[in-house]
Amino acid sequence: MSTLSDLLAEHTRLSGAAADHLQLVVAEWQLLSDLSFADFLMWVPTGPEEAPEELFLCVAQARPTTAPTAHPEDVVGTEATREDHPQLHRAAAEGRICREEDPRWHLGVPVRRETIPVKLGEEIVAVLSRDTNLAVPRVPSPLEISYLGSAADLCQMVADGEFPTPEPAPDVHTSPRVGDGLIRLDSSGTVVFASPNALSAYHRMGHAADLVGAQLAPLTRSLLNDPFDADEVSQRVRKAMGGQPSMRIEAEAKGATVLFRALPLRPRGQEAGALVLVRDVTEVKRRDRALMSKDATIREIHHRVKNNLQTVAALLRLQSRRTGNNEARQALDESVRRVTSIALVHETLSMSVDERVDLDDVVDRVIPMMSDVAVAETGVKVRRDGRFGVVSAELATPLVMVLTELVQNALEHAFPEGQGGEVIVQAERSARWLDVVISDDGRGLPRGFSLERAERLGLQIVRTLVESELRGSLSLRGRGRQKGTEAVLRVPLKYRR
Repeated sequence: MSTLSDLLAEHTRLSGAAADHLQLVVAEWQLLSDLSFADFLMWVPTGPEEAPEELFLCVAQARPTTAPTAHPEDVVGTEATREDHPQLHRAAAEGRICREEDPRWHLGVPVRRETIPVKLGEEIVAVLSRDTNLAVPRVPSPLEISYLGSAADLCQMVADGEFPTPEPAPDVHTSPRVGDGLIRLDSSGTVVFASPNALSAYHRMGHAADLVGAQLAPLTRSLLNDPFDADEVSQRVRKAMGGQPSMRIEAEAKGATVLFRALPLRPRGQEAGALVLVRDVTEVKRRDRALMSKDATIREIHHRVKNNLQTVAALLRLQSRRTGNNEARQALDESVRRVTSIALVHETLSMSVDERVDLDDVVDRVIPMMSDVAVAETGVKVRRDGRFGVVSAELATPLVMVLTELVQNALEHAFPEGQGGEVIVQAERSARWLDVVISDDGRGLPRGFSLERAERLGLQIVRTLVESELRGSLSLRGRGRQKGTEAVLRVPLKYRR
């Protein structure tokens, strides 16, 4: 299904400012839907230029979390003519909220429709349809009356072009919802309604009495631990009373962490108080701190493993220098290379926050180490083509080991002594697979070569890692008309143990 931006660009002649305003409406309208106990549909005129209100297209949809939906089906992408939905045309033409006198039946459910023009400056850029499912009878209660009254004020502000308004970048990346806790203030800043969850949040902050009748700004200021947070939250509530929307902010009191957001209510330009949304995020913050501590511990473990591996590599290198036997020295040098490759993966993981490794970074650090030695000794160069991308930690270590072994195998066995050449590590990634081809322009495979019967330790390590750790496939083959050898590796990116 196309996004709101796609639908607006494809089907309307709206300006960029109008499209941005509709994005703001969609970002806020879950609040309207929950307060209204109703579905919200956004309709934009798509009729001919001389009469655009003759045809409307639904470009977005929101369902309430506080009541049964009136539209279990997906309405986005459907069209409505003037005859199908006359209230859309009336709201757009008259610039006011229009209500149906009698409910209509939709999929066997009685639905009451209201239409709300979306105003930007002096222009009506869209119409919201507020559709209420009447199949479930509702008994009026203080909560429902307060919710519907607040929804009516906000919907009128949408029709006035006063809601929503762009906010500065929020301090936090979440927002309280209606069900988290809602407080309604009158024009003097006095609490006239507090939902049970809002009252519970204030109880967690240390306020034992009821909230109704209290001045919320000074009360909240007296409860918060940090003087700066206390002044900031109190000031934001007062700004909302003066008609200015405020950013979301977190504050702590008595060991509880609460998220606040204040919204002004000014239907038809008249001050009607404010809404304050509150959410007790104490447990969420506790879990976040626990996860941060766990992540820090894991990164520290990777750092220490890297240090230990570097120590092991240094000891092996020292032993290699003291060994007179060439075969033993070569075996020790190969061990140093293998340990160093694993240490590089752990070094990358020690700086990662999600246990994932940028394989291009690791490979670009491993290849130069091997290439410098190869160029100095044989004149063979090593380079990388393509991108490996980011892989999980469980794939990174065996994959780097396999790549280094295959490159080292090519450096050692592909070229006659004294003959230069090139080894290319080529990577191609899709949604499901990582395909790697390590090719050289050397002498090619010996006659009768079989990977399964190869006795070299490096190839045995590679075969074991590919089969047991990577769950992939590996083949060695000639390059056809070109001289040299190709090692073809295919690894699934989404395997599970």
